[in-house]
Amino acid sequence: MIHPNVPMPIDRRTLLAGIAATSVVASVTSAAAQTATDAATKVWLDMDQKALDDAYDQPKYAPNIQQVIKRYASVSDAMRTRVSNPKRAAYGPTEIQKLDIFSPKQAKAPIHIHIHGGAWRQRPASDYAFPGEMLMHAGAHYVVPDFISVDESNGELAPMVEQVRRAIAWTVSNAASFGGDPTRVYLSGFSSGAHLAGVALLTDWRKDYDLPDDVIKGAVLSSGLYDLKAVRLSARSKYVKFTDEVELAFSTQRHLARIRTPLFLAHGSYESPEFQRQTRDFAAALKAAGKPVQYVVNPNFNHFEMMETFGNPYGLLGRAVLEQMQLRSI
Repeated sequence: MIHPNVPMPIDRRTLLAGIAATSVVASVTSAAAQTATDAATKVWLDMDQKALDDAYDQPKYAPNIQQVIKRYASVSDAMRTRVSNPKRAAYGPTEIQKLDIFSPKQAKAPIHIHIHGGAWRQRPASDYAFPGEMLMHAGAHYVVPDFISVDESNGELAPMVEQVRRAIAWTVSNAASFGGDPTRVYLSGFSSGAHLAGVALLTDWRKDYDLPDDVIKGAVLSSGLYDLKAVRLSARSKYVKFTDEVELAFSTQRHLARIRTPLFLAHGSYESPEFQRQTRDFAAALKAAGKPVQYVVNPNFNHFEMMETFGNPYGLLGRAVLEQMQLRSI
């Protein structure tokens, strides 16, 4: 008989079982704590703040950024030397509200308007002249507007959107003054310019500018932003004033019913995960809504290299622009 005040002897098997049980409990507790910690650090999808910030900072994924954007400028300089300087016209009252028009020899030619990028902080339209040579040889006008930067607008996106819309409307309304056909107007945009071009497609052209609802016959958008929720959570919120109203109004993907334009959407395979997702999700949403859309991934191109393909009739975006306008570059 075992006396109640005397501890029961513990054999080796019982001891090991107890140790194992304690270890399992500690392991489960530790894993649960780590999961909770990981969940608490997630800002967007599976990204913590640094990963999200990096995903909206394209140089992190394109180490050759300076080399490529310098090429935009040098190739544009060379193009102007070979072809001609553009006609410069004012579309609004402020100094920045001017646009460059490169015109072909053909009369009443179609018009292609390009909205350039730059993280909403801008570079001059003159750096984006180079696609004009391809379009002029194909028999089309190439129009590139300058517009205010978000730094100059005190962090507001609305003035940029308004100026882009006004530039498009001016181009259509004044097409006859430079030999353009106002019934054949096409649009393209790159990076933040693709965002602005996408928002422009939501415009009530008849109500706001007394233009046809289908004034834009087609658009090629590359490497853009189509829903601002994740962007608002990123480091870009340090220089852009995001509000609930801004996020909603300028998220093109949330207004699919207002899109009347056939779209060609693209990104490079070496772009950041968020820039790829933005385009992929927008294309899927358009397709689900029954809107005409083509979605293409350009293999082995990073963000900034994608822009260069706009000026090449054999490049992904140059070919898309020409096919959409039913033109061929000589």
